[in-house]
Amino acid sequence: MTRKLIFFDIDGTLVDHEKKIPPSTQQAIEQLKAAGHELVIATGRGPFMLKPISEQLNIESYVSFNGSYVVYNGEVVYSHSINPDRLAELTQITLNNNHPLVYMTPEGMRCSTHETAYLEDAHEPLKKKLPPMEPDYYVGKDIYQCLLYCKQEDEGCYKENFSELGFIRWHLFGSDILPPGGSKAKGIHALVERSGFDRENIYAFGDGLNDLEMMQYVYHSVAMGNAPDEVKQAARYVTKDVTEDGIMYGLRMLGLLKE
Repeated sequence: MTRKLIFFDIDGTLVDHEKKIPPSTQQAIEQLKAAGHELVIATGRGPFMLKPISEQLNIESYVSFNGSYVVYNGEVVYSHSINPDRLAELTQITLNNNHPLVYMTPEGMRCSTHETAYLEDAHEPLKKKLPPMEPDYYVGKDIYQCLLYCKQEDEGCYKENFSELGFIRWHLFGSDILPPGGSKAKGIHALVERSGFDRENIYAFGDGLNDLEMMQYVYHSVAMGNAPDEVKQAARYVTKDVTEDGIMYGLRMLGLLKE
């Protein structure tokens, strides 16, 4: 079989709703690697957050921060950060509105404030402790993604005043903020150009709204059974739920693994 380049989202794709890798997924990844295919993680998480999963699966290449920071075989091949002046403006408005803003670098993340009633509720799905509070963390650093904690109806003012930035809502009280033009598709394109794979040999699995551009860019795109309808409609194929061995089922469906 011709060698393939396969991208996998993490949450709801490689890991289940309890943030555990299903045994069938672990087995599928090992079989793909044994067959000589090249595997890449494509996630909204930062490098510091995906390390345990990448080590467990022995995957060294990743498209992180929803495409803003890309590493191929240990080498940074693409990076795109948020304009620091605009980030300073955004910070001031969020503080005035009492909306926490989390700044994310490849090494870690810090929060502008903890003063809100729903920060812990929104952060809980990440299965991580709240980041330390450090209001000036962004100063002098490249920030590749932010997390904004506010109600959806309060997000409009940010979208209006910072229309060049990307906003992807992933929780009732939480959204990702991306640099201009940021998307997993952008990061995947940079990695594909470096890797030299032909488009017909590229596959991708995902389940979230931040996977929409990836589903549209990758010809052999697969939406998980637990994905919302919008993502399923954007994908070429749909597999089973992550809790129903969706990765293994999808790979067999595509003929990348045998029964």
